[in-house]
Formats: sequence, C-alpha cells, structure tokens
Amino acid sequence: MRFALVFLLIAGVAQAAPKQRVLTAEVLLPAPVEDVWAAWTTNEGIATFFAPKGIVDLRVDGTYDVWFNPDGAPGQRGAEGMRIVGIDPLKRFAFTWNAPPSIPTIRGQRTIVVLDFASAGPRQTRLTFTELGWGEGADWDKAYDYFDKAWGAIVLPRLVERFRTGPLDWSKDLKLAPLEGSMKRTLVG
Repeated sequence: MRFALVFLLIAGVAQAAPKQRVLTAEVLLPAPVEDVWAAWTTNEGIATFFAPKGIVDLRVDGTYDVWFNPDGAPGQRGAEGMRIVGIDPLKRFAFTWNAPPSIPTIRGQRTIVVLDFASAGPRQTRLTFTELGWGEGADWDKAYDYFDKAWGAIVLPRLVERFRTGPLDWSKDLKLAPLEGSMKRTLVG
C-alpha cells in the first residue's frame, strides 16, 4: 500500500512538471573544429558570420555581445549584456541569449544557447546547436517562433556560407537558403 501511495505521489509530481521547449539543429561544416570554435568565441570570428561586430570576453561570466546593428542606440544593437556560462575548449560553448527589441516585455529575460563541437573528419566539424530555458506566455511564444526562424534561416546558414566561401561581406544583402531540415522544435520533460 505504501509503495502504491509513493508511486502515485511521484507520478503526480512528474505530471505536474511543465514540458520544456527546446530548439536544436545539427550542422556539418567544412572546417576543422578549431576554426569553427574561433568563429563563435572571438570578436573577429563573430564578424565573419554572426554579426558585423561582437564583444567576446572568453571566460565564464565574460561578455558575449553580438551587435547586428552596431550603430544603434544601446538596447537596440542586438544581443547586449549576454554572458558566457560554460566553456569546455573545442568541445562546448554556452552563453545567454535574449529576445529581440521587438518583444520588450521579455527582453530582460534570458535563454541559454549551448554549442557542441565534434570532429567529423580531418576538415569537418559537426556542430550541435541547442537553445533552452524558454518561459511561458504569448510573448515567449513569439520569441520561440522568432528564433526558430532566426537561427535556422539566418545565423546557421551564414555560418555554413562563411566556411564554404569565406567571411561574409556585411555591405552586401545576404540571402541564403534556410538550413535543410531547419531547426527541430521539441518538448522535453
């Protein structure tokens, strides 16, 4: 009888826990891990694919700012005030991320982006992208949908293009095809 009661309590707690939304993608890049790592973890690397300017202080709790609009007013430049939360050199890199200025009600909140790097051959890297930590409500739904498109149709295709043809030229209009299969939206828990 006690076992059944404990089982029912555990089952009830498990059912009460909300499911967590996660965005994931896997990309095969024609470059060694060291080069892909540097693209995400250095000021110079960010400027080759992610945004025209970035500030990376490569240490846990260091700055990770990515400025899509470097000339914009503070708060309007892009991902400002982001922090690095994990570093396992050449294997894993994790940082905070925020909603775009168009969703001001949750812009002060943060999700976590985790990048896992693995060699897939002498000059190939398998990058696994994961974003998690989403809140609930209409504005979080908008942010989730926004980043489903932004990562899968803009940022990660630019990363692929950067390693196919070289650093991106920010003075040109960059129109690239979304990732094949794009992002994977999942519920965990």
